[in-house]
Amino acid sequence: MDIGVLLPTSTAQWGADGDPRELIAFGRRAEDLGFSSLFVNDSLISPRIEALTMLAALAPATQAVTLGTAALLPFLRRPVQVAQSLASVDLLSGGRLVVTVGAGFPGRFGRPLYALSEVPWPHRFARLDETVALWRALWNGADSFHGDLIRLTGIPPATAPSRPGGPPVWLGGATPAALDRTGRLYDGWLPYPPDPADYASGLRAVHRAAADAGRTAGDITPALVVTVRVDEDVPGGRRALDDYARTVYGMPLEELEKIQALVAGPADHVRHQLERYVAAGARHLVVRLATLDLHSQRDQLERVAELIPAVRASAPRGARA
Repeated sequence: MDIGVLLPTSTAQWGADGDPRELIAFGRRAEDLGFSSLFVNDSLISPRIEALTMLAALAPATQAVTLGTAALLPFLRRPVQVAQSLASVDLLSGGRLVVTVGAGFPGRFGRPLYALSEVPWPHRFARLDETVALWRALWNGADSFHGDLIRLTGIPPATAPSRPGGPPVWLGGATPAALDRTGRLYDGWLPYPPDPADYASGLRAVHRAAADAGRTAGDITPALVVTVRVDEDVPGGRRALDDYARTVYGMPLEELEKIQALVAGPADHVRHQLERYVAAGARHLVVRLATLDLHSQRDQLERVAELIPAVRASAPRGARA
């Protein structure tokens, strides 16, 4: 049972007076407090520290925590270049990298990024799967790749990652097609459904797809991104979540909570809600701290860390770290 934290890499999360260089100390403090992973988000162009740059900086500054993306958008970059960058981060971290990928948000949120990256919008899911297949081929020493959309020959030797075959690759998303593809092709599942019941049903669908592909449930790490605010009471926590939702996403809490897992309130309430996701099958929680400056981020990090032992203990025997 792993519990990690999504680092506040965007300017909206570290605040107008914040210094992004403090994120290194933030990551070290999270490791000292018992968090088992540090994740970063990704975007083509936005006011944030670029994802793989952040992980490369964290690699020598941390000792044992998993370093991950949540989620990397591979279409933003050239596939071979990304394979080289990911292998490099895996080497620098001593094999601690996990790569969660996604195809971006639909419609007006994601399509403009495809235009900026000069990658076609159609067939984006097939392109994502082929990109991951290409990475794995390169990490295994292939000198050519022949997919339906990507075809390369005479590829020079690539950087070999720390682990044979490369880092685990997880998929974000909870549509029926994403669940099927996770079960067939990926090493983990990292969605953010608002209801633990939806998480449980999605995980069952992932496991069915895995079985149909000759894989086992143990081949796939069941993970979850959940936004958290520990506060004095539920109303106060929800007000803070609303401020966060409007600042970061440009929408009120009432809209965001239809899309994402969000939990706010006193420590016992937050712990209970997290334990509901553990009961639904999640075994790697990635907590996003719902605050808008680094001082508050550090405060929330300490508060959430106090919940780690109880949440880990709620996992069934054999699933605990």
